[in-house]
Amino acid sequence: MKLKALGLSLLTSVFLTAGAQAADYKLTVPHVTNIDSYNHQSLLVFKNFVESRSNGAIEVEIYPSGQLCSTARECLAGVQAGMFDYFQTTIPELANYWAPMGAFDLPYMLRDDRVAECVYDNEDFLADIRTNILEETQNLRTMMVSNSGGWRNFATTDKQIKSPEDVQGLKLRTVPAPIQQELVKALGGAPTPISWPEVYTALSTGVVDGTKNGIVDITTMKFEESLNYIVLDGHAYMGGVWVMNNEKFNAFPEELQRVVIDGVQAQNQFLRAYPKWKEFDAYEVFRKAGGTVYTPNAEEKKAFRDATAPVRDFFVESTGEEGQVWLERFETEIQACEAAIEADYAKASK
Repeated sequence: MKLKALGLSLLTSVFLTAGAQAADYKLTVPHVTNIDSYNHQSLLVFKNFVESRSNGAIEVEIYPSGQLCSTARECLAGVQAGMFDYFQTTIPELANYWAPMGAFDLPYMLRDDRVAECVYDNEDFLADIRTNILEETQNLRTMMVSNSGGWRNFATTDKQIKSPEDVQGLKLRTVPAPIQQELVKALGGAPTPISWPEVYTALSTGVVDGTKNGIVDITTMKFEESLNYIVLDGHAYMGGVWVMNNEKFNAFPEELQRVVIDGVQAQNQFLRAYPKWKEFDAYEVFRKAGGTVYTPNAEEKKAFRDATAPVRDFFVESTGEEGQVWLERFETEIQACEAAIEADYAKASK
């Protein structure tokens, strides 16, 4: 019995030692949402993939709910400095570092998920984005542009929006990004930047008349308790940009770099599927709360695009020649994807 106990003890010790020594690399990943969020759930996909495919050589530690940094700007600064390794931010936030990226947030550029995913899956396009952001930030490596909750639509408390004229005079919550604020101005509304944790109170107390969010975020945060109307104008694809500390990525041997890249792709698949899956339930929750969902027709959507044309002019004026070049590049990528999709339609209908 003593020999058996000693043998089990030694065996346990071997396994514990092996487990302690297995992880040669660690990725520290903060985020500012809770553990029920799609960002956190996607990171579990990433963690499972990377740790298992690396045979334990990489350990992924996830810190939710602002444990390590409370805002996107703080978290990005931490990734730059090497305090953290991997983080999701937004296109508008990265445009603070590299202004031409704001072109990807211009209204009514991307018609649907299929076009958006085609554009951001172009590795040549993504590689050029990565190069420019690295030059501006020194250490933020773009890993992917995924989705962070579907599409932004106008949702309001007391007035149904069906046309650009309906936005006139409304105070609408926006993210603190020039493009999104100029969009509201172009429609005659008053953009009101409010931090995400304070939006619920701002809506319930009448500080703002509405917001610009995807339906999944609206119901996740229980905004339907104040919001009564939503128009599915789809003015912005909610691109989520995941960045990694470049020095950390380059420290991996090539075979582990491939594991990380594949893990990012697995995470991307989850993030793109999540809003499509959750939207049905989210709209049901919104309707059951008494909300009205309006889908504009093609003519009405064109009216919104025409009314917000000045936002494009604002972008070009504020970013200069480089911004113009990247806007044209973005449009070229969109047109190529639209043409490819049209060709797919033709093949599928034969």
